[in-house]
Amino acid sequence: QAQKAKVFSDVENELEELAVTIAQSKKMVELIKGAAMKEREKVKKLFAEASEALATFQKEVVGFIEDGERSMLGEAEADLRWKEERRAKLAQCKQNLENVPSTDTIYFLQEFQALKAAMEENLSPALSFQNELNFTKCTQAVGAVKDALSAACKNQWNHLQGKGIDGLNFQEMEEGLAARASGKISSHFPLCPHVSFLPHTVAFIIDLDSDTADKFIQLFGTKGAKRVLCPIPYPESPTRFINCEQVLGVNLMNRGNYYWEVELIDGWVSIGVIAEDFDPQEAYNRGRLGRNEKSCCLQWNGQNYVAWFGGLESVIQQPFFQTIGVFLEYSEKALTFYGVKDSKMTCLQQLKVSPSAKGQFDPFQNKVNHQFASLFSCKLKPAFFLESVDAHLQIGPLKKDCVSVLKRR
Repeated sequence: QAQKAKVFSDVENELEELAVTIAQSKKMVELIKGAAMKEREKVKKLFAEASEALATFQKEVVGFIEDGERSMLGEAEADLRWKEERRAKLAQCKQNLENVPSTDTIYFLQEFQALKAAMEENLSPALSFQNELNFTKCTQAVGAVKDALSAACKNQWNHLQGKGIDGLNFQEMEEGLAARASGKISSHFPLCPHVSFLPHTVAFIIDLDSDTADKFIQLFGTKGAKRVLCPIPYPESPTRFINCEQVLGVNLMNRGNYYWEVELIDGWVSIGVIAEDFDPQEAYNRGRLGRNEKSCCLQWNGQNYVAWFGGLESVIQQPFFQTIGVFLEYSEKALTFYGVKDSKMTCLQQLKVSPSAKGQFDPFQNKVNHQFASLFSCKLKPAFFLESVDAHLQIGPLKKDCVSVLKRR
């Protein structure tokens, strides 16, 4: 009887405890449901606001293109009408002169004077195009927004899943970083030449400086440059190149690490850096990028890549890459050029003092060993040389996957 009473007592206690825990569990279930519902509503609202912001941005960009087209078309079409009318008038005067009988001297002189007067009429004013097809940078702006949005979505999704950059979870990242610190390279962090991991890098945003552009370089906004046949009437500037078809970035570099990318659209193009105090009026032979000790560059000459410094060259046996990455390391006194394709970075050339005996047998490396480090005592600027007519480049936003690669280390 006592045992039976004990069992009943135990059961009663268990039932009471279960009732308490069931009540708690019900509260937890309701709490989870309520929190999830509130979170869903907040997320829906935020997505609606993001969609509205994107729709507004789309409307603004499309309007910007239409306004630019309207403004520039008005001037261009007026110029076209004037030229067509002038051509028709000259053709008519010429026809009238040809129809004058050879014996009618007075009539001939009248028509001749009319033709001469028509030819001496004031020419149509040159097209100004102050904005330099400013609306053509819309694609780049929208592409940058798209890339930033895609990268943010990917990173936040990884964060929600408890992962770090590029889908590695935090434990894998810590293991990889620890392996690097100990000198054992993790399989998550492959080395050059195919992929480079650049430490503490600033993704450098470059704007071209119109006050430095040679008169045979047409700028498209602050990101595009093309060499043209007809000189552009830029205003006078003490920083403007006058003997070389070159243009600089407005940005100064004097410490830390910098990385930027350039799209080679057409022609022969050189990409590099130059000392801030370089004389833009230097003669052609000395003023070109890499033909002096104040600058260096990577040149695409239509067949090969060539590195230039101090007037010496080093030919590079690599296939063509449309996207070139440039990595400047002040602490290491090094400049590295990469070919970028499918989010992979192939090292094309690194300019850096070499402690080995390589320079004894390589004139280019010997020049680098003796004079390249002194370049880093200066403030440097990104520099571009458009060597052939119709050479065309575009400062590109970094590929989003490459940005992730750069941040890993």
